[in-house]
Amino acid sequence: MVMESGSSPGVGSPQCPLDFSFGFNNVNFSDRILKIEIMEDPPQSRPDRDGVLTHANDEASLMDMLNFMYSNTLTRTTPRALLDVLVIADKFQVEACLRYCSQLLLKLPMDYESALLYLNLPPILLMSDSVQPLKDAASEFLAAQFKDIGRFQEEVLNLPLVGIEAVLSSDDLQVVLNRKHYPEMQERREVLKTRLLRLIRFPLMISGYLQEVLTCNDIDPELASRIVLESLFFKAKASHRQRYLAAERVNSTTCHYLVERAYKFRPIQVVEFELPHQQSIVYFDLKKEECLRLFPSGQVHSQPFHLGRQQIYLTGQCIIPGQHYFVHSFGLFLFIDGPRSSAACTVVYELASRTKPSEDFVTWWKGAYTFNGGKKTVGHYNMFGVPWTAFVADGSPFFINDILHLRAELTIKTESDEDHLYGELLSILEDLDG
Repeated sequence: MVMESGSSPGVGSPQCPLDFSFGFNNVNFSDRILKIEIMEDPPQSRPDRDGVLTHANDEASLMDMLNFMYSNTLTRTTPRALLDVLVIADKFQVEACLRYCSQLLLKLPMDYESALLYLNLPPILLMSDSVQPLKDAASEFLAAQFKDIGRFQEEVLNLPLVGIEAVLSSDDLQVVLNRKHYPEMQERREVLKTRLLRLIRFPLMISGYLQEVLTCNDIDPELASRIVLESLFFKAKASHRQRYLAAERVNSTTCHYLVERAYKFRPIQVVEFELPHQQSIVYFDLKKEECLRLFPSGQVHSQPFHLGRQQIYLTGQCIIPGQHYFVHSFGLFLFIDGPRSSAACTVVYELASRTKPSEDFVTWWKGAYTFNGGKKTVGHYNMFGVPWTAFVADGSPFFINDILHLRAELTIKTESDEDHLYGELLSILEDLDG
């Protein structure tokens, strides 16, 4: 069927009820020639001389597209019909119709089936600027549905690959997947290498997990080594430099590989020393928006770190008025856990934050605890000695570029340091009294 300027046989007849004759030789309408080859079922896709093809079962969508070209409306607006028209519009490069279909689909309620349907569109179509918002909306819907994969693990593992990619791409992902979906190792390696590894944010893993990556059979050893090396180089950079690199990567490639997710346990940087004492220096950064979400009684936890046989978490918390304080305040605590032992050890700690105007670290609290196993909590209910409202107020000295920079130093003291430790404890008590 060839449509050209002038009269066209069959237009307006019972066999072709849509009358487009008003548009012919009209300067307001394009004189572009559409060459369309209609093929009989079963469809055997073959391009015509101009490289444009369609199937007989696409005829209704084709007529919808032609109707849109001359009336700017579509006769069918169900999701399935709009998708069919969208695909036809892409084949014939009718950008206005493509954009119109995408906008209508975005206005319709999103559900599980429609989200997967949109993500299963041809890849070249998903790359179109007109269809990109539809792809993003479908990905965000699935990511929101399965944000906590631990609760919906079976459902996520039963998703098609495009669905798993959408969930793993989310900045709000909270936990990781297992290997059940691809039981064969070679298939699993290929899927990970070509589709999924780029979505896993290795640079934000703690060192212990990166060590497991090196010995993971699901990843080619050479590839695993490169991933871990790149991750360690990133982790070695200062936190402000990390944020700059993450933003730069997103702006230049739209890649979120370096962007922190909404982790249940927030990333930290740890510097460890063995001599002259076992010591861990932990840097824990919180965004102001994260702190604001803690009100009135929320908590935010760091990833675990280790000191000797102790596993320790840093926890920031909005303290509700009660026994300790009459107003809300920001508290910072160390949650310690470890195996029972007859040999007790003493740990001296300092809690500090970068503070304006100098923006240097200022030590707010010093303390010590004795640890012989089990669970223990130490810290302070009002880290900065001010009400919550002053802590989060505009111009607060505790946020630098809307980031709260916290630091905890923990040092194990041995028996040979007993006299020195006693002097330190007296100094701490004097500071507290002062």
